[in-house]
Amino acid sequence: MFIEVLKSKIHRVSVTEANLDYIGSITIDSMLLDAANMIENERVDIYNITNGERFSTYIIKGEAGSGIIGINGAAAHKARVGDLLIIASYASMDFEEAKQWHPTVIFPKDNHLQ
Repeated sequence: MFIEVLKSKIHRVSVTEANLDYIGSITIDSMLLDAANMIENERVDIYNITNGERFSTYIIKGEAGSGIIGINGAAAHKARVGDLLIIASYASMDFEEAKQWHPTVIFPKDNHLQ
């Protein structure tokens, strides 16, 4: 049996831009991606702490060290500049393997690694 488990989480980052005129996705500072063990085009769930919205999208790699958290396309209706987010990705694995699994969780300060 396979189950879905938390793979990676970026906890409490602020939206720095929201761009309706874009195909879609979330742009994330590549340094945050590396630290959280996430990659470009990976599916992520977004949990908006500020307004309670939840949505799924995929990652676009942003400039390293920029602190960018950009919400693009229709999702820009669900998050505004300054909103606090949790960004999570999941992995499917064998039930027994999952018992030993430990996700990567980072807690950036002002959208940068501490």
